[in-house]
Amino acid sequence: MARRNFLTTVGATGLGGSVLALTTSAGPAQAVPGSAPAPAADVTATLPYPTHKRPFAMPGVKEQDWTGALFVGEGESRFALRVGLLTAQGRLIREKMTNYLWRIGPMAPDGAYKQVRVSTDDRTVMPAHLEALREVIAHPQQWSQSAVADATVKLPQLEQKYAQTQQQKRTIQVRYARTADGGGLVGAVTALDDDTTVVLELGTPWGESAAFALDGRSVIGSAPGLLDAELSGHIRLSPGEPADSAGCYASVADMTAAVTGGTGAAGNVVAGLVHRLARGQTITFTARVGARPQKDDPAEAHEVERALAAAEARVRDSNLTGSGSVGRAADAVRDALSLNTSYDKDHLCNYVLWGWGGGGGLFTGWDSAFDCVDAALVSRELAVQHETDVFDAPAPPNQVALRGPRYDQQNSGPMHAYAVWRLYTKLGDRTVLEKAYPALVTFHDLLPEWDTDKDGLLESPYFGDRIGGRGNHLGLDDSPVYAAYHRVAKQGGSGDRRDNTDLTDVALNSYYALLAETLAKMARVLDRPQDAARFAAQHATIKRLLNTRLWHPQKGLYLSRYLDGTWNEVVTPTVFYPLFAGLATRDRARILVEEHLLDPEEFWGDHVIPSVARNDPAYCTGGPVHPGSEHFRYFDRYGENSAPEQWLGAVWPPMNFTVYDGVKRYGFDEAAGQFAARSTAMYLDAWDKEGWFPESFDPDPGQSVMGSAVDTAWRTYSWSNAMAVQGLHELISDNPWGGDPSAIMFGSLALPGTNTLANVHLRGHTYAVSAGPDRTTLVRDGHTVFRASGARVAVRNFVLGAADASFDVNADGPARVEVSVPGGRTRARKVPAGRSRVEL
Repeated sequence: MARRNFLTTVGATGLGGSVLALTTSAGPAQAVPGSAPAPAADVTATLPYPTHKRPFAMPGVKEQDWTGALFVGEGESRFALRVGLLTAQGRLIREKMTNYLWRIGPMAPDGAYKQVRVSTDDRTVMPAHLEALREVIAHPQQWSQSAVADATVKLPQLEQKYAQTQQQKRTIQVRYARTADGGGLVGAVTALDDDTTVVLELGTPWGESAAFALDGRSVIGSAPGLLDAELSGHIRLSPGEPADSAGCYASVADMTAAVTGGTGAAGNVVAGLVHRLARGQTITFTARVGARPQKDDPAEAHEVERALAAAEARVRDSNLTGSGSVGRAADAVRDALSLNTSYDKDHLCNYVLWGWGGGGGLFTGWDSAFDCVDAALVSRELAVQHETDVFDAPAPPNQVALRGPRYDQQNSGPMHAYAVWRLYTKLGDRTVLEKAYPALVTFHDLLPEWDTDKDGLLESPYFGDRIGGRGNHLGLDDSPVYAAYHRVAKQGGSGDRRDNTDLTDVALNSYYALLAETLAKMARVLDRPQDAARFAAQHATIKRLLNTRLWHPQKGLYLSRYLDGTWNEVVTPTVFYPLFAGLATRDRARILVEEHLLDPEEFWGDHVIPSVARNDPAYCTGGPVHPGSEHFRYFDRYGENSAPEQWLGAVWPPMNFTVYDGVKRYGFDEAAGQFAARSTAMYLDAWDKEGWFPESFDPDPGQSVMGSAVDTAWRTYSWSNAMAVQGLHELISDNPWGGDPSAIMFGSLALPGTNTLANVHLRGHTYAVSAGPDRTTLVRDGHTVFRASGARVAVRNFVLGAADASFDVNADGPARVEVSVPGGRTRARKVPAGRSRVEL
């Protein structure tokens, strides 16, 4: 039987075997009505990055179709399989499922395996919401009369709504495994509540022309190729047993009406199979796309379960994985990025879907640069496709006609330059470097239009009279740094219609310098010595000017400044951005880290790093302070933002990433390790408790509801992974800041306990690393090449040659280090506490 009680039988992880290799077989031809686009050349043969071999099947890869799968056949014919879920009220949840997503993973970034859990409970009301209202009612002296009255009215309403939601909740687990040849999937849907109705829907992902029909218990379909209309793709969806009801419909709206108890017009645009399941029951299915109509040969349930179990086991065996308080974040990051892997239907490649799992396709702003750096740890193919896609993308409407990074974000070009450079240092592949370089040079050469007084430093662009959004040029939307700048008419420029301002911006000039420095390094690799000299000189000029004009000697901080010489004294993490760009002097870097970053009155604490310094007057001014409150220090009323949200203190992953990289760049290994551990802990708190990777985090957890995660933040925000990647980079990383770009870094002076990472791919080698209080081990391609014992060590500039090795080591005590050259003898020496240069 295909349907059985999954919860009371052996779990999938206890089954062995290999993924089913279902074969293509000819069957009756199916007509495809409608017109197709004009034939086009198959561009997949000439794409400059690894891509999919047609036909292929892949779970997900369409915006927020968390339970769906994409099938691409001959000539770029496309089909979409979705698993829909009916609520107790008879509403169909079928796409844009972010709010209904409860658990993610394990997943493989290449689509070989996917597992998600979705529920009809969208978590708009949670126990902590109710707790917040009870807090107000229990302590009326702490709150305004209107807040108490509001809570008194809303609490019983929300208690009733919450109880009803829990009583009527329906939850399913969806699993997919790709077949051995990549052209098909096996899948299973398990009901975790009684009286659960699911819909297996087969249609097209973006409204393309296709025709579907019922064939016994199966659905068959065919569609013309979008690149070559002479070719057709054919698909068959075969459930393990007949549906309780089935039909083909004239539209998605008709299918939705039919499966929710109404009447839908028959047709051939989409098909729906309705299965009613009791708690613990599972429906299995197979789906396959090919050049010919597919044979009806459904797999038995035990075959599907065996294939799913084997595919799940391979997720950790073949992909990024780890252990320990920080290292285990590797599995979360892998699963989160796999979830947000989407398919660019125009450029025929994968990319990381930015933001909350929507956003209308590839976003070429700075968000995507962090996604690239994060993805490079998880999947070389995904990272390269993603970043190449950015530079293939045309300029957005109403912007400067510049292919590649968005020009309305002045940090977008610098961050994408940094991302491309890290692809090179991680992978050693010049392909994306060569593609990106011309666009990045153009981006750089446009930036002087924001130099209002033509002194070599840039001023913030003007974003309008409104207070909110004045920091949009750097993704710092409502940062109070930009609240008081003044508009200055711009003369000439690129055609960008924004005016100039009078605020010389530390963050903007740090990005400007980062871009110049990165272009100089790219130019050297690309054998462009004149370019390299020009950009290196540009970086040196910005460094000199910024240290002369934007260092506040009394405060010991880099601060933005108005053209009349007065200081902008709002203190945010952008004071540390000159570290990221290599602009700070060594003495000033020490002051920034030791006297400000590590000061709990300013930035330090268990939850770092707030978007406004804790002792700045702007910190958490969005809500009242209730020092006697039992649970909430900053909280006004249900439904309103908590005080740390947005730019009054919320922890933003890009800020953390930037500060961590700057601290690490300047060699503050212990501070960097502690910072990375705190960032990773915040990420994992949200992941463990809620199954989210949110847009931002709470610097004083518990203000409104969600522990570390800010409760109203988007729940599957791709850049969130930059929080945990700091901890993973502590364990092992490429070397992006100078010296030999093929060198690597590994080990940590500060991560708690022993942490491991495995299946890390750098420069053609596969690494595993283990770092603990008295032992650090590095394994390359299955061979132990480094071991340190007796103390914690952080190793930089590690280069392993055919007969020797060299590296810099920072140890927190005397240690013995040994290196084993593959095929050669092991060499060892003792190193003292502190920094040493070792050549063996």
